[in-house]
Amino acid sequence: MVEIRQARYFVAVAEELHFGRAATRLQMSQPPLSQAIKQLEQQLGCELLHRNQRSVAVTPAGTVFLDHCRALIRHAEEAEIAARQAATGRGGRLSLGAVASAFSWPLPVVLSRFHEAVPDVEIRTQEIDTHEAAAGLLDRSLDWAIVRQTAPVRGTTATSLFVDRFVAALPVDHPAAESTGPLDLADLAGGSWVWLHRHISPDYHDAMAAMCRAAGFSPVPAHWARSVTSQIAMVECGLGVTVVPAAASAPRPAIRFRPLRHATTTIELTAMTRSSPDALAEHLTAIATRLTMARTPPTRD
Repeated sequence: MVEIRQARYFVAVAEELHFGRAATRLQMSQPPLSQAIKQLEQQLGCELLHRNQRSVAVTPAGTVFLDHCRALIRHAEEAEIAARQAATGRGGRLSLGAVASAFSWPLPVVLSRFHEAVPDVEIRTQEIDTHEAAAGLLDRSLDWAIVRQTAPVRGTTATSLFVDRFVAALPVDHPAAESTGPLDLADLAGGSWVWLHRHISPDYHDAMAAMCRAAGFSPVPAHWARSVTSQIAMVECGLGVTVVPAAASAPRPAIRFRPLRHATTTIELTAMTRSSPDALAEHLTAIATRLTMARTPPTRD
């Protein structure tokens, strides 16, 4: 029978694809780790990792085994936490995923209020792309997610938190950055555009594309980002122009945000849970809904 220790060893090597880095991550020396993996392969009677002097690769058998090892580790951690909760009558753990911009707003205030209400709950967070939320919820690596998504996914429930308009994001030296009034999006048609891959956030990508089409053009992207945060950072580097949700437009010295004239396209910030969420996830959704309805994002320029 595979032990938790063996599972942790294999997951570290399979994720790092390097015995030295995996050993450092596990806070052990490399020779015992290499020997432990060899013994595990002998125990299972199959090769889990293909290695040579220059690389390490996971075999097909190793790929299947990796998923089960991760589940084994997760269940062991959950069992430990459950025992502690039973002993104290308190606590719990919530695994949360969020798009990068949500860590600026509204997560700080939402998590602060959640901790006030249930201080004994352990929160584990990770940055995710919108398209990763449903899969994470369904395989239970996530309990709650905050993304820019409105399309329903079977097995999950989506709750709209905030409906936001888009603004133009321009380098400070862009000709259109000097004014403060509404900007015609068509004025940016020939610019160098920072864009987002559709698979990262389908609804967000489609909203951007629809807004540009409504303005009479389809931009040719010159630079590609993976989040709203990185979109803004690329514009701040002077690489090009883009459009972003107004809630993400925090003042920055090297960038200017302009409202858009006649633009009616909106994008939602959405809380996602499984269709039958546990009490902690429901409580977090309720707090997030109440706070985002009662408050607006921080003041923007």
